[in-house]
Amino acid sequence: MIHGNNTLAIAVQAATADQYDRANALAANLGIPLLQKDTKEFQYLLICSADSIALKQTDKNGPGPIMVNFTGPTMEYRLKHGGGRSQALARAIGLKKGRQPSVIDATAGLGRDGFIMAHLGCHVHMLERSPILAAMLEDGLQRAKQAAAQTAEIAGRIQLTHADSNEFLQKLKLQDWPDVIYLDPMFPERTKSSLVKKEMRILRGLAGDDQDAGKLLDIALHCARNRVVVKRPRLAPTLDDTVPSHAITGKTSRFDVYLV
Repeated sequence: MIHGNNTLAIAVQAATADQYDRANALAANLGIPLLQKDTKEFQYLLICSADSIALKQTDKNGPGPIMVNFTGPTMEYRLKHGGGRSQALARAIGLKKGRQPSVIDATAGLGRDGFIMAHLGCHVHMLERSPILAAMLEDGLQRAKQAAAQTAEIAGRIQLTHADSNEFLQKLKLQDWPDVIYLDPMFPERTKSSLVKKEMRILRGLAGDDQDAGKLLDIALHCARNRVVVKRPRLAPTLDDTVPSHAITGKTSRFDVYLV
């Protein structure tokens, strides 16, 4: 996902007293307020707890908090039952026996697909332009590096940079071009999954839709060595008028593959 940030609508809060110093450091790093007591002044809160940095809406009728978690049951299940090299994502990025392409995940978001690609053996460079999500990703990766050996090994193949992907890719030198650039722009507002709906409602409210995704695709096509992969809802139109070389379609999503 490509993200902006509305710093006026968000503050940091410590979940418990022993997390105050950590919350204070996070607020200072992001340049947003540290909330000392509950208030309705802010629409979003970053909650610092012992095991996560979680993003939530303050509206009591809003969806629950979201976090980056590479060690929880959802990710564990996907790693175990995701299909390995035969899954659609692996085929889309051109993963083959003895070949693990280098990947720039230019719209890292909550980092799940990037973590899956690292699990499959790829070295993945995640880019995220929202400072809020970049902080959550950094927190999730640090916890993953302190987890069991296999999870720590996967996290060790991931590099994270807080940057606008359009600017970052345009500055890449030829020798640094990746084999694959992966794009997962904010999906149109359509889903039946309560989990996805919860996450998308929060992320869209905080960051808005990805109006510059077409521009990012054009830039990516000029600095990927092998291909650009764009994740789309299964029945959605292509990202722009550029026709993909082929597509790999699953039950709910589709990967448009642009060979270069």
